Amino acid sequence: MANEELIYRITRAIYGRLGAEADERVVEQLVTDVYRAIEPVVGNGSGAGSVQANQRNAREREAQDAGSAERLIISVFGVDHPGIVAGVSQVLAEAECSIIDINQTVVQGKFAMIIVANMSRAGESAAALKERFRKEGERLGVRIYAQREDLFNAMHRI
Repeated sequence: MANEELIYRITRAIYGRLGAEADERVVEQLVTDVYRAIEPVVGNGSGAGSVQANQRNAREREAQDAGSAERLIISVFGVDHPGIVAGVSQVLAEAECSIIDINQTVVQGKFAMIIVANMSRAGESAAALKERFRKEGERLGVRIYAQREDLFNAMHRI
C-alpha cells in the first residue's frame, strides 16, 4: 500500500472516531503519531521527514483529486425567510473569502444552500469560520455547517 493511501486511511479512521467537527490540528498530529509508530513495520520511509513529505504529497494529491484545504463547503438548511443568503455572504465577505460556486433552492418553504468558498485570503482558520457560521445560523434560525473541501470529500468518498 502506498504511503499516501495509508495516511489517507489513518486520517479517515481518526475522523471516523472523533467526528467531522474534530480539530484539524489534533487530527494531523494523531495521523503523524500513528504513522511514525507503524512506519518501521511498513518500511516505506525514513523518519519524520518522510511522514511530512508523504503528508505533503497526500495533500497535493487530495487537492488535485479530492478538493482543496483552501476551499470551504458551506451547507445551510432551514425554514425560508429573507436575509439568509445575505447573512452567510456577509460572514464570507468579512473573512475575505470569495464565493466560487453557490446553489440554493426553496422547496415548500424549506431553504437549502450549498456554497463553495475560497478561503486562501482569509485571516482566520476554517475552525474559526465554522464557529462564526454556527453563531450566524443561530441568529438567522437556520443550520449552517462548514467544512474544508478536502475533508468533506474524504469523508464522502466511497
